[in-house]
Amino acid sequence: MQFNKTLIAAGVMACALTAAPLQAAVPASEIAKLGDSLTPIGAERAGNGNEIPAWTGGLREVPASYPGNHFYTNPFPDEQPLFRIDRSNVDEHKHRLSPGQVAMIQRYDSYFIPVYPTHRTAVYPQNIMDRTKQNATTVTLEPSGNGLVNYEIGVPFPIPQSGVEVIFNHLTRYRGGAIARNVAQVTPQPNGNFSPVKFTEEIVTPTFLEDYKPEDHENVLFYFKQTTTSPSRLAGNVLLVHETIDQVAEARRAWIFNSGQRRVRRAPQVAYDGPGTAADGQRTSDNLDLYNGAPDRYNWELIGKKEMYIPYNAYDLADRKLKYSDIIKAGHINQELTRYELHRVWHVRATLKDGERHIYAQRDFYVDEDTWQIAIVDHYDGRGELWRVAEAHMIQSYDLDIPAYAFETLYDLLSGRYLVMGLTNEEDTPYTFGITRRSQDFTPAALRRAGVR
Repeated sequence: MQFNKTLIAAGVMACALTAAPLQAAVPASEIAKLGDSLTPIGAERAGNGNEIPAWTGGLREVPASYPGNHFYTNPFPDEQPLFRIDRSNVDEHKHRLSPGQVAMIQRYDSYFIPVYPTHRTAVYPQNIMDRTKQNATTVTLEPSGNGLVNYEIGVPFPIPQSGVEVIFNHLTRYRGGAIARNVAQVTPQPNGNFSPVKFTEEIVTPTFLEDYKPEDHENVLFYFKQTTTSPSRLAGNVLLVHETIDQVAEARRAWIFNSGQRRVRRAPQVAYDGPGTAADGQRTSDNLDLYNGAPDRYNWELIGKKEMYIPYNAYDLADRKLKYSDIIKAGHINQELTRYELHRVWHVRATLKDGERHIYAQRDFYVDEDTWQIAIVDHYDGRGELWRVAEAHMIQSYDLDIPAYAFETLYDLLSGRYLVMGLTNEEDTPYTFGITRRSQDFTPAALRRAGVR
């Protein structure tokens, strides 16, 4: 089925019809700034006077080089880096870097950050932006702080008042409604050798199901199905997740179909610091998407907003001409292919609550103001030592007005290993938008049908 911006608008309009008013979370004078001094989703519209330009509506013009089929080409092909940050000048720029970025530069001679001109390409479909302004007057946190009241779609907190509200903006951000993707994950050895694990994944918001009835999907944010397609020893294994909005009141529902045993079983370990799928111990379940799941094990502090060099408009990393071996190198990805820009980010610090357990005692999140996507995360162990550094390389899907990631990286500063999630360069059909699914496609009974070895 052909998917376009009109279908996006239709799906969002269906969501809007079910909304009910609730007491405003922020003053009316602040809400009035949305679409004026603030962008429709809550970023500062103005630039900083020199390096960060004003937001003028995002990148909505498809480049002439775009071949279609969501094979995104670089709309800025002739731009060169303004400068590079490496060991010789990192002290000069570290006020605009995370401690993790600085640590990567100090650990690897070959790691550097190429800084390009800033382009504020991010934009969401118009109805998502319209709904976001409505959310500012209607959506609130559950009293526990672990869920949302009166949320359907869009950014729940465009003018956030707390750290956990910023994180919920990331967790709930619009991803296209009903999509499938074919991606690869790699966990290179310290010398750079790797063998990819490949997945076919589906992510569907309940309102985009063909047979959607609100009463059948209460507290469900989206449905996720992940089928391993290679290597052969893992092929046919399927993970199914019903991602709940309040995961404390109702825990994430997860099942695994093991193709070797031909049986479906519950998978409560797919949460918090449970091991990530086929990740060779290099990530936790809640490392996927840089952060996902229930926020209840941490105290969330909103440090504030700052300017940082973050991965942005990383179209060269999605280039179809590249092989995975062109990207994956010893210690880290090929930084020659990366692009960093100066953007404003929200800094949120999560510290583990007394009596709670997680392998990460502290996590510092840097969240892009224009997309609410997490760009960088620094992870600290129980001794307070910096351990892992995550980066997500943003691209704008300019044919559909959807911000996304080219892929995500997670570097282990101690072991010298790392993980890359979401590679698409060698996949024939990386993304399909507007897939047609029904509720029965995301039931445990459907796992056996999906798990064909």
